[in-house]
Amino acid sequence: MLTRCLLLLLSSGVAAAGPLTDADLARASELRDAALKGSGAYAVVESLTTEVGHRMAGSANDAKGVAWAVAKFKQLGYTRVYLQPVKFPVWERGFESAGILSPTPQPLNIAALGGSIGTPKGGIRGVVVRFENAAELEHAEPGSLRGKIAYVANRMQRARDGGGYGPAVIARVQGAVFAARAGASAVLIRSIGTDEKASTPHTGMMKYDNMLTRIPAAALANADADGLEQALTSGQPVEVKLELGSRTRKGEYTSANVIGEIPGREFPDEIVAIGGHLDSWDLGTGAIDDGAGIAITMMAGALIGRMDAPPRRTIRVIAFANEEQGVFGGKQYGLDHADQVARHVLGAESDFGAGRIYQLSSRVSAAALPIIEQIHSVLAPLGIERGDNLAGGGADFSAMRDLGMPILGLNQDGSQYFDYHHTSADTIDKINAADLDQNVAAYAAMAYLAAQAGPVFGPVATAK
Repeated sequence: MLTRCLLLLLSSGVAAAGPLTDADLARASELRDAALKGSGAYAVVESLTTEVGHRMAGSANDAKGVAWAVAKFKQLGYTRVYLQPVKFPVWERGFESAGILSPTPQPLNIAALGGSIGTPKGGIRGVVVRFENAAELEHAEPGSLRGKIAYVANRMQRARDGGGYGPAVIARVQGAVFAARAGASAVLIRSIGTDEKASTPHTGMMKYDNMLTRIPAAALANADADGLEQALTSGQPVEVKLELGSRTRKGEYTSANVIGEIPGREFPDEIVAIGGHLDSWDLGTGAIDDGAGIAITMMAGALIGRMDAPPRRTIRVIAFANEEQGVFGGKQYGLDHADQVARHVLGAESDFGAGRIYQLSSRVSAAALPIIEQIHSVLAPLGIERGDNLAGGGADFSAMRDLGMPILGLNQDGSQYFDYHHTSADTIDKINAADLDQNVAAYAAMAYLAAQAGPVFGPVATAK
């Protein structure tokens, strides 16, 4: 893959570029400081969450969100605004309820996991069998859970970088597969979130792999998981009833990636790509996931567009479709631009809430590291430290990253992010306007400098 990308770069006629000049750094510093005085990003999130609300993929609000993004890009002064069609199946939540039937009746707050099938009419009843974590459930004896409901009890650990998410989320993604292999009728998991005493369950995507036997899957709010755990300590069988009306509709829905551009003055075909995902889950209004990322990157591009002269290369801001249920928008972008990787100078995605950026990581060629240090020198006054050169980037840019596109990671403080992630509490009151301004300041300065430096950051060898 590296050889292919090198050939593309050498044959494309892409112009060479030297280190950033003092003038470049000074202009980027001006952008940074202007954003800190008030970027307008909070107003963008407010507009999105109040005028559209949630943007569940395939829902009526999905189409409203696309129309909103087109109008907002134009309002903010983007020169070119266009759609990239994205198709995907549509999952619907429907009704959902659960409760302990015995030994002591007790309602349970749940959320169906994205992609789950529904229960048969009248629901499912079963005695609960507790598993400490997904690995324990995976090794359950085949048939040992016949007629029972599996429950996975693992708790997610809080961390600034969100490092607790990966180990915990296996229960959500693969729990139904592991439980079905053991013969369970359904699976319940403790919500993948750090809000230890909250009654707001966390949804999120699950998978059936190629299983013929598919069982319903739902998450318990952390407080309700504690209640179930307490019931299980009684020594008596705990019977639970679960009802889900979730389903996947037949056929496909067509949404779109919404793209806004500030064309470069010298090399308009060379792209610095930033963005976030426009869709959200339906339980809240998608303010931190990922309305914040949309606002941060939209306003970063808009501030660059208001400069006396645009940068040498094009700033492209992408509002990706349906990241939550399978990264459909990001995958489509990768498919449609696979032959243009060499013209993608750099990519960076904002999809980790609205916390302040504390670190700049990268995934660039060794030769480009001195320029990354120059970029960092402009970001350092924002309280941003220099990270490593192992950045993974956001999910929506993963397809392009795997083709060799260089990546920057502007890593946000996610200490509180998973308190609200995928819940009804994901609303605008969780966002601080000054924190958004700091994010915009970093994205605007970084994107401008990348567009000035040009295609010196890669290509980067894939990890495959």
